[in-house]
Amino acid sequence: MTAQDVSDRVVDGAADLLREALGDRVALPGDADFDRLRMPWNVAIDQRPFAVAYPQSAEDVVDIVRAAVKCGLRVAPQSTGHGAAALADTDIANAVLVNLSAMRGVSVDPDVRTARVLGGTQWNDVIDAIAPYGLAAMHGSSGDVSVAGYILAGGLSFYGRTHGLAITTVRAVQLVTADGSLVRASAEEHPDMFWAVRGGGGAFGVVVSLEIDLLPYGDVFAGMLLWDAVHAPAVSRAWAAWTQDAPESATTSLRVMNFPPMPDLPPFLSGRSVVVIDGAILESDDVAAELLVPLRALEPEMDTFARMPSAALVAVHMDPPDPTPVATIGGMVAELPAEAVDAFVAAGSAPGVFIAELRHCGGAIARGAAGGGAISALGGEYCVVGIGVVPALEMAAPVARAVRGVVDALRPWHADSLALTFVDGGVDRAPAWGRSRGRLIDLKYRFDSDDVFASGHPVETLG
Repeated sequence: MTAQDVSDRVVDGAADLLREALGDRVALPGDADFDRLRMPWNVAIDQRPFAVAYPQSAEDVVDIVRAAVKCGLRVAPQSTGHGAAALADTDIANAVLVNLSAMRGVSVDPDVRTARVLGGTQWNDVIDAIAPYGLAAMHGSSGDVSVAGYILAGGLSFYGRTHGLAITTVRAVQLVTADGSLVRASAEEHPDMFWAVRGGGGAFGVVVSLEIDLLPYGDVFAGMLLWDAVHAPAVSRAWAAWTQDAPESATTSLRVMNFPPMPDLPPFLSGRSVVVIDGAILESDDVAAELLVPLRALEPEMDTFARMPSAALVAVHMDPPDPTPVATIGGMVAELPAEAVDAFVAAGSAPGVFIAELRHCGGAIARGAAGGGAISALGGEYCVVGIGVVPALEMAAPVARAVRGVVDALRPWHADSLALTFVDGGVDRAPAWGRSRGRLIDLKYRFDSDDVFASGHPVETLG
């Protein structure tokens, strides 16, 4: 659907109709809260929707979707806005941005190891709620990312090589569909919608809650090894060789990180370039320590690998905890020969690149799970990611080109796959869905033929 198609269907007086239907649950340009509510976590993105709705409940979301459709507007769900750069591909000038940040909450059933989370819930909320029960969740490397956005796009976790993609832990999804219905989708109820939303996410509705499986880990052997970046070639080659034989119990990443001098950074990072290996090893302390011997032999200046509460794992990766202006691009790599490692290290030291990262995948991540949705597995042995900080909006394009260089450097070794959690704008999403894409398009047309929902990962309709 083109921007003109959407513009043609917007009814006269749509703003007044929204205000009448939603009252103080909607903010329009000029309202005191509009700029605050439209601002995503990724503050490099200047979102300009027709309006921003701020629901407190599933019933509010029903009202919002029905009002938007009545006005001829689209609906763009957003929990935190970490993925705002992906949504930037879509014109939302005639869309209601549904800011779900007030809908946070977690209820835990420790006996069956499940949790029900509301649509705006962040992983830190889940981690805090389950820690007293000695349980863990398949979160990623950032605690302030929303559960819904991360998990329905696949989700790469430091538990992944043992347990697969985080999306495979989803038991049920409650969402508001294009006709304004509140639907619970599971293997038994609305199974086609359940299949589609696990990978199609916000293209199929506004997710108001999820039910997820938890893991029986009260503690985990995890941490990081850090060297000055002068050692990046040797460390990177050693890690690449180590991952060839690493058991599925070990899920790690390698990063080349470049930091400007900043008073808020700890001294071991401020004004430095470093190379870091981090992750988790689901083994006893003795077995994990034995596995790390080849990497520790490289004499890191910092070594924090040890037994820790599983709640502490989310902090190991040192992702920024506050809203940040960033450009991100990711890809999948089938193998890492020496030439690929050298290309990665060279790209990671290029100007404009804040972080160049490789995450070890394979194992259960590549196998998928029975009864999975549109995404249940991720092809390729490694995920490569480039991240750059955008100091000003006019710098967005050059920073994006710089981080694209990290992924392009490994293009000869790319796998035909894609991790949606590391996709900004301007990227073909088709490899993420693979053979599921045809069915996903069919179901998009069945459930949302008018393309009501504007998603960061849009699914085309047949219309």
